[in-house]
Amino acid sequence: VSTQSTWGHFLSVYFFSCVAGMTVTECQEMRCISVRSAKKAHPTGDPNFSVMQPFPSAVSAEEADPFLMCDEFGPTRSSGASEDPDFFPVGWHPHRGMDIMTYMVEGTGRHGDSLGNRETFPSPGMQWISVGSGIEHAEGGGTPKGQMDHGFQIWLNVPQARKMDDPVYGTEPPSALPNVTFGPGATARLLAGRIGEAEGPFRTVQPVQMADFELAAGAQVLHPIPAGFDSCMLYVYKGDGTVGGKAIRAIIANRLSDLLLGRHHERAMPCNGLTNSASGKEYG
Repeated sequence: VSTQSTWGHFLSVYFFSCVAGMTVTECQEMRCISVRSAKKAHPTGDPNFSVMQPFPSAVSAEEADPFLMCDEFGPTRSSGASEDPDFFPVGWHPHRGMDIMTYMVEGTGRHGDSLGNRETFPSPGMQWISVGSGIEHAEGGGTPKGQMDHGFQIWLNVPQARKMDDPVYGTEPPSALPNVTFGPGATARLLAGRIGEAEGPFRTVQPVQMADFELAAGAQVLHPIPAGFDSCMLYVYKGDGTVGGKAIRAIIANRLSDLLLGRHHERAMPCNGLTNSASGKEYG
């Protein structure tokens, strides 16, 4: 994936698509299939709480598979951290058979669940669960009054055979998120998967790569997609630039696919995350 930034944050997510007997014979630059605007959504049903959603609102679940959802919440100024340990702005609700990550860009993350976990974590950091057979959890209310609250939640599907696994949980401080340098003014915070020797802390059942890129004005990066991965999505949440020759700006979801063995694999994934620069911040 080739990107150039005026300045920005790109959240990109890459997904693994297994084709029987498929091998990658050469490196080719991925082409941009489409550029779409993220849409406003109300994931809790509360009309007073909205998020920007690159997928499935802009990129359908079928196109984004195995990525189910990417929500960008904020940036907004916090009205204050919860003083009641049992109160969460996003109240208790269940999940089963998926992997979930909450990545905080600004502010303080806060989480409680039916496994007994009750934690807060600073930004940039994350909390994740491979929910398996099921959990209930609640979120939010960790950022002190007056500070900015900004982050992403990303959901990934898992294979049918793994949906009843025991839940696995992790909270990751900023020090646990590797920073990878691609060149002058081009860095990425690795959330999941590997880049070189670095490995992101989000332990997903489905092999993916998720990274939050930040490019300074004029910086460029050519990012190789891991072998066996055939599509990617980028979500630009701050700034603007170009991706694969296409002009992009904040709140844009890019869908890209490369050529493998002379065939197009059009099952592109959202790049979140979806989401700092080359891919927006990654999320996903």
